[in-house]
Amino acid sequence: MHELSIAMSIADMALEEAKFRQVTIDAVHLDLGPLSGVVAEALLFSYQIACNGTPLEGSRLVIREVPIEVYCPACKTRKTLTSMQWFYCPTCGVPASEVIHGKELMITGLEVRDERRTTLAGSA
Repeated sequence: MHELSIAMSIADMALEEAKFRQVTIDAVHLDLGPLSGVVAEALLFSYQIACNGTPLEGSRLVIREVPIEVYCPACKTRKTLTSMQWFYCPTCGVPASEVIHGKELMITGLEVRDERRTTLAGSA
């Protein structure tokens, strides 16, 4: 299950950023395309395992599933595919020549909490 090694890499990156910014991470946001080869459910499960016993324990992995988008040379426009098995323009039926979206596996954001600010604001 390669999702565990991916989840561990995501956790490592988030921990590094949390340490650098001196914040607590509540959530990691991720774009995930069906052509990435990663199963979303397995990644969610693996993320929880990767975070056990770390400062990320209890944080969430929020996945935004990115649809497959291709460029159709005949229509000269972008088209969203309905199936990863059928790489043809859904409008004209011409084979899709270029994949624009759908391969994503990218951290897009972090939800953070600055405990120092909370402490300072609470004591004022």
